Amino acid sequence: MNSVSCVLDELCLAEEEGSGGGTMSFKSKTDSEFKSKNLFAERRRREKLSGRLLALRSLVPNITNMNKATIVEDAITYIQELQQKVDLLQDQIFEMEASSEETLEPNTDETHADAAEEMKKFGIQTEVNVTKIDGNKLWVKVVLEKKRGGFTKLMGAMTTFGFELTDTSITTSSGAMMVSSCVTGFSCEMLEVEQTRELMLKIINDI
Repeated sequence: MNSVSCVLDELCLAEEEGSGGGTMSFKSKTDSEFKSKNLFAERRRREKLSGRLLALRSLVPNITNMNKATIVEDAITYIQELQQKVDLLQDQIFEMEASSEETLEPNTDETHADAAEEMKKFGIQTEVNVTKIDGNKLWVKVVLEKKRGGFTKLMGAMTTFGFELTDTSITTSSGAMMVSSCVTGFSCEMLEVEQTRELMLKIINDI
C-alpha cells in the first residue's frame, strides 16, 4: 500500500513538473510574440516619420543640412518667412481696398449695380483664362465685377482650395477687376487646365 502511494506521489509530481514546464514554454512564446509586435510597430513608426521628414524636406527650398533637427529648423524658418510675406501682402491689400472704398458710394447694392452696368456698357464680361506654363504651373487671368472686398475674398477662396499664387497683379477699369497670377497646386500637386478653370468660375460666382 505504501509502495502504491509512493508511485502515485511520484506520478503527481511528474505531472506537476510537466505542467510547469509547459507554462514556462507558453510564457516564453507569448513574450517573444509581444516583443516582435513591438519591434514591428516601432519600425512602422520610424518609416512613417522618415517619410514625413522627406515630404517636409521637399517643400522647403533651402535645407542647410540633411539631419532631422536641421530639416525641422529650416522648415520653421521658411514658414516664418512665408508668414511675413503673407502679412505684408495683406497690409497691401487692405491699403488698396481702403483707398478704393473711399470712392465707393454708401449704398453698396447701388454701387454693385453701377459696376455691372458699366461692365455691360463697355462689353466686358466675367471670364477665366487658364494657360499651362510648364510642369504643374498655370497662368490664370480672371475678369470679374469690381466689388468691395472682392479681391480679398478671391485670394482667400483660392488659398482655401489649395492654390499657391505668385506674381499676382490686379487692375481695375470700367466697373471690372482683372486679376492675373501664376498658380501652382499645394505640395506641387498637378493641376489640370479645364478643372482649374471650372473651379475658378465657381469661386467667382460665390463671391
